[in-house]
Amino acid sequence: MASESVESLAGVGPKSAPLYREVGIESVGALLDYLPYRYEDLRFATPAAQLLASDGEVNAVGEIVAVKERRIRGLEIVEVRLRDDAGDAFGAKWIGRNRYVYGRFQAGMRLFVRGRVERTLAGPVVAVTQYAQLAPGQNYRGELIPVYRASKALASRKIAAVVKKNMARLLAAAPPDPLPPAVVARRGFASIDAAYRSVHLPETPGEAVAARERLIFGEFFGMAAAAALRRSEREHDTDAPRVRIPEGYLERFAAQLPFALTAAQRTVIAEIWEDMTRAHPMNRLLQGDVGSGKTVVAAAAIALAAHNGIQSALMAPTELLAAQHAAKLAPLLLPFGIALEAVFGSQGARARAAAVDRIASGEASVAVGTHALLTEAVAFARLGLTVIDEQHRFGVAHRARLRSKGAAPHTLHMTATPIPRTLAQSVYADLDVSTIDGLPPGRTPVATFAVRVGMLDRVYAFARALIERGRQVYVVAPAIEEGETALTSAIAEAERVRAEVFGELRVGLLHGRLAGREKESTMQAFARGELDVLVATTVIEVGVDVPNASLMIVLDAHRYGLAQLHQLRGRVGRGAATSYCVLVYPDEAGETERLETLTRTNDGFEIAETDLRLRGAGQFSGTQQAGRTELLFGDLARDAALYREARRDAEAVVAADPTLAEPGHAGLRAHLTRRANPAKLLLSS
Repeated sequence: MASESVESLAGVGPKSAPLYREVGIESVGALLDYLPYRYEDLRFATPAAQLLASDGEVNAVGEIVAVKERRIRGLEIVEVRLRDDAGDAFGAKWIGRNRYVYGRFQAGMRLFVRGRVERTLAGPVVAVTQYAQLAPGQNYRGELIPVYRASKALASRKIAAVVKKNMARLLAAAPPDPLPPAVVARRGFASIDAAYRSVHLPETPGEAVAARERLIFGEFFGMAAAAALRRSEREHDTDAPRVRIPEGYLERFAAQLPFALTAAQRTVIAEIWEDMTRAHPMNRLLQGDVGSGKTVVAAAAIALAAHNGIQSALMAPTELLAAQHAAKLAPLLLPFGIALEAVFGSQGARARAAAVDRIASGEASVAVGTHALLTEAVAFARLGLTVIDEQHRFGVAHRARLRSKGAAPHTLHMTATPIPRTLAQSVYADLDVSTIDGLPPGRTPVATFAVRVGMLDRVYAFARALIERGRQVYVVAPAIEEGETALTSAIAEAERVRAEVFGELRVGLLHGRLAGREKESTMQAFARGELDVLVATTVIEVGVDVPNASLMIVLDAHRYGLAQLHQLRGRVGRGAATSYCVLVYPDEAGETERLETLTRTNDGFEIAETDLRLRGAGQFSGTQQAGRTELLFGDLARDAALYREARRDAEAVVAADPTLAEPGHAGLRAHLTRRANPAKLLLSS
């Protein structure tokens, strides 16, 4: 019944059904889950004597004592004076075209009006948004009106009317309750049917709040249970290759490095190595800011695996990034006699066949590559460690296919996108998380400035001066082509700066619609220093190290999240020279507080927390994996405390019943089977 078309409901016909689909309501179940985002409280009337002290829209009731009407240039202006039951006077007015109130009112009528209060010389006046005529002497009795996200063609009140008329059918389509009866009883929750009814048709604000909290708790409980089950399955898998850590091995490894390990790097290496000594597969996320030294941590894991006769595979999302990893890892592993092979799609047949043979025979201890590692031709002698860089760029199936090339390999996920603690505890609830929370010595923070677009000529003049000193520059635009929006186009800006700004300088263009080979060759040309300026979209957000690039210019910077801007800034500052990031926003933009955050700090985790607080979890960029579905009810930023409670209960349930075999857990089993959402929120699903 939940999957029946919304068209089957009373009040929704063939003409209006498409309007519901436009706002995401395609089925009966979808309408049940389409919760109001606020309520208009029409339950009580405010006395006229208190109207001026009210904030926002108010309700008022009174008897009309005078009516004044006029039409000016097509506008209907209707003003009435009313007196409430206490004898105090107030006004009400309607101004607009075709308001359908002209000629309707007369002295002696009893009215209910709702709207914002204006202060006038004659006293408070309500600018009416809603009204109703009451019978003489009728006591006013209002209700809470649910307000739904709507569209120009489909009003909220229409959705509310359909929900009210079809409530019995909607409740019949209610999903299985993920909460076991014992949790419902202990928490004092209502039934799931009662919660849905109360959130759509509440009698009091408190009832609506409690109902919404109950639905959010259930959603979080399902997420956390899915994560706990995943952990339980992993911990019961004892086929992972157990490694032995030789005494003093970390010091021997560190002694071969051309730099000193930071305290944070030593800590996370110890955490990873400890995981690898166990019989169940490691599933750990290594997060660290751009340039924090994640590659050397991966090298330490690979070196320990090789010492124990285990092969490793490192998969990166682009060939250029994979080649960069290979180039960095090879000299770090060479002192230990560890052979590395690269597998790329662009390799010649002979070179690729030789690399595949060395991996299959076990002669090569490490394979580094892109999706090319997933082909059937690539086989491993004893794959025991998989390292997946920029994990959110790969789908679930891709990660699973790489792991399937070994019996039960340990897995290390890496990301340069700092994840706020709240999200790490939920989106990555089935992983152990290691964090490198500092930069290696010698890394100079990128000097960051936020400027209005009126200063762009001066910014480009600064760019030319840097280029004349042998440096390179990125220019990032939010759109590929010019369209209806006012966003700067990368294609148009590349043409403009070639013709009007940089003249004889070498300008390249990079965006998502270019063929893969063309993107790779453009980025390689920039990395080799064959281009002075690279105009691009955010395809360069996660890219290669170009130590010679020392200026990042981001156009329309106000349109990006802080986390994404921080990632873009991380493309510069890779070398010894002082680097700069200039965030350009429109002259008329009023909101610059977010951008100022980036000028104050280079700490990615602080920036991520600020971004989460300002934008909310649903909009947080860089954390969503391919295929992820958004939460229906909850918000991980707003409802963090509720998530922690739900997770505590879910983990207790799974610990006591790892297979969910108990009769009281049937609803949770059905919920996890029916709704893909909890599983899709997990990184390693």
